[in-house]
Amino acid sequence: MKSSEKFRRSRSFSEELRKQIVGQIERKEFSISQICREYEVSKTSVYSWLYRYSTTLKKGTRMVMEKDSQEKSTQELKKRIKELEAALGRKSLEADLFRVIVDLASEEYKTDLKKTFGDQASNSPVK
Repeated sequence: MKSSEKFRRSRSFSEELRKQIVGQIERKEFSISQICREYEVSKTSVYSWLYRYSTTLKKGTRMVMEKDSQEKSTQELKKRIKELEAALGRKSLEADLFRVIVDLASEEYKTDLKKTFGDQASNSPVK
């Protein structure tokens, strides 16, 4: 017998283990591919377990996506993007305002406040 030939071991999984694996897939703890790698089992076997033991995934069932629900979620996401862009714009204006205030105060007090109170000053030890 050649050393390159491998013996295929026959394994059987208990019904309890199969149900546990199906539960992990349903709870999205593991994907089907991860289960196949972990237990060294074919996708065909995993799908047959899903069809047999799953409470939600049955053979021949179809998931129907409604156009309205997709449009609604898209509109909500676009609305959220606009809100975030507005918040970013407000923060940018606020930062610009603070820079102008620091520049005006530097001119008024004839000192460079950026150097005096900048990042380097806050990191240096207090004397």
